[in-house]
Amino acid sequence: MKRLAKPCILAVNGGSSSIKFAFFEGNESLKVVMRGSINRIAQPGATLRASGLNGDDSFSRSVKIPSYRSAVDLFLSWLDESGLCQSLLAIGHRIVQGGPNYSQPEIITAAMITDLQRMSSIDPEHLPNEILLAQSLHQHFPGCPQVACFDTAFHHDMPQVAKILPIPRRYEKLGIHKYGFHGLSYEFLLKDLSRIVGSEVAQGRVIFAHLGSGASLAAVKKGLPLDTSMSFTPTSGVPMSTRSGDLDPGLSWYLQQVEGLDGKAFHDMVNFKSGLLGISETSSDMEDLLKTENQDHRAAEAIAVFCYQVKKCIGSFATVLGGLDVLVFAGGIGENSAPIRERVCAGLEFLGIEMEENQNNKNATLLSKISSRVAVYMIHTDEEGRIAENVYQILELNKKKET
Repeated sequence: MKRLAKPCILAVNGGSSSIKFAFFEGNESLKVVMRGSINRIAQPGATLRASGLNGDDSFSRSVKIPSYRSAVDLFLSWLDESGLCQSLLAIGHRIVQGGPNYSQPEIITAAMITDLQRMSSIDPEHLPNEILLAQSLHQHFPGCPQVACFDTAFHHDMPQVAKILPIPRRYEKLGIHKYGFHGLSYEFLLKDLSRIVGSEVAQGRVIFAHLGSGASLAAVKKGLPLDTSMSFTPTSGVPMSTRSGDLDPGLSWYLQQVEGLDGKAFHDMVNFKSGLLGISETSSDMEDLLKTENQDHRAAEAIAVFCYQVKKCIGSFATVLGGLDVLVFAGGIGENSAPIRERVCAGLEFLGIEMEENQNNKNATLLSKISSRVAVYMIHTDEEGRIAENVYQILELNKKKET
């Protein structure tokens, strides 16, 4: 593998069962030079993949990683073997939950780690893993600054009417309100939309649909967030691969009475056994379900519920925005599944959406007809790219302070 001649920024995106990472040249261009991932952590078929400077640098190999700790150890070993960190300027992390205290990218400190550990119960699927990654990389590269980039930051200034939860107000003082997630993706998408269509159009009434194994939507007007589908935790909103999305809160009490389902069991059910997997009873993967929907009514119903709920969210957000100018699909499903985009948009003609079938089928950037009042786009999101941009800005800001 080639060594990087120029100083670089490492962007790390720790998920519940994956670690994605990318190296960027540490200058204003932020050219990506290597991307990789460790997937299916603590599951059968785990892989370590990387691709970068030339064809020889691309590889994929099966690995055995029974825990997230072992995945982090594998990641650190690979970094040492790769030699890519010899000119490491800084490391950026996606941190899913910033809570009430963190709304901007910041240098990671011991005090911040303590704060994040206190908040881990808000998102036990992500935060502990992200903290482990940050602590391990600090120990491995003790002189290298690390920057936390918070997924909740984009939504921080949503209107109070969208953020407040209709529960006793005293809980708001404890920091319990709608936070929203996928913020790094929405930051990138808004910037890239401006590049594609110009800032004037991008400053209009926009709905972003980040549809992947985790899925959410965001309503944005004049470049500012007005609402988003996820709430206090990433479990809420539209149905996802294994997450339920919004549910009647009375269901928890009912299942406790009739099945003895305690809080932990309910948490596990709505996060790991629901959504597409729960309805289909076969798979959490949209591509698998599309292949079997004609033979399995459960797969067909899982797809139909997903599309129905996303469609319903688009309609409600169009009301919040006072109309709609642009709809953007992103995420693994949003970027790659023409049938899902078609089904979501079917019936939204009253909003001004007219899809162009050929454009949609070939995953073009513009998916709608030229005559469509609402422009529909597919944009490849890049959370790691946004992390690198935030890190570079922090480094430049610190340079100015020093001078």
